[in-house]
Amino acid sequence: MRSTALPEPRADWALFLDFDGSIVEIAPTPDSIVVPETLPPLLAALRGALGGAVAIVTGRPIAQIDAFLGAAVPAVAGLHGLERRKADGATVAPPSPRDELSGIRASLEEFAAARPGIVVEDKTHSLALHYRLAPSLKDACGDLLNAALEGGTAGWRIVEGKMVFEIRPVGFTKGTAIEAFMGEDPFHGRTPVFCGDDTTDEDGFAAVDARGGVSVRVGEGAATRAAVQVGTVGELLDWLARFPRALRPGP
Repeated sequence: MRSTALPEPRADWALFLDFDGSIVEIAPTPDSIVVPETLPPLLAALRGALGGAVAIVTGRPIAQIDAFLGAAVPAVAGLHGLERRKADGATVAPPSPRDELSGIRASLEEFAAARPGIVVEDKTHSLALHYRLAPSLKDACGDLLNAALEGGTAGWRIVEGKMVFEIRPVGFTKGTAIEAFMGEDPFHGRTPVFCGDDTTDEDGFAAVDARGGVSVRVGEGAATRAAVQVGTVGELLDWLARFPRALRPGP
């Protein structure tokens, strides 16, 4: 049964956090999000409380997360796991057939140029089409992407998120990213916890649930497999702020 009560923090957890909509509020465009000045210190404190076992698992490129958070969290999975930086700083970035995206990108940019509010986000290894500022064009965006992938692009798939469609390679999800981290120090042997807010986070919830972990979805009303749902980003951050205090060694 789904719960709205967040569990008490445990020292043996490995904490995986989505970014947009989970630990920062969603903004009208990808580059207009506001990172609270308290967030990087909180993430650093969480790493200290959990022996370094904290990672960001996001659809954004790693470089964007670094720009927003600095060095607060070394371990980051970007682009839904297509690129990944381990806790020790080593990076994993499978080769991507970039040339296959060139024609698709041109089509998306032409489409967006004629429709105010549509935003094309080039993530190097994937493409995203945002319609948050033009919600009436959702179906048109979906039709465009489905047409773009017809024939010769079997290695790509369309993933729908909150007010966005994304084209990305098959075989990479937030679940596969979490599994990769769980095979490495300092995550190995711990109980995984994943906090996310979107349909693209459901794979991550499935991965932690399969390991007997804790899955937390931010936002009410959405269908989800997560065991716990909380209403807002603020509620999740308040819970995370309890970790350093709750796990501080006694005198």
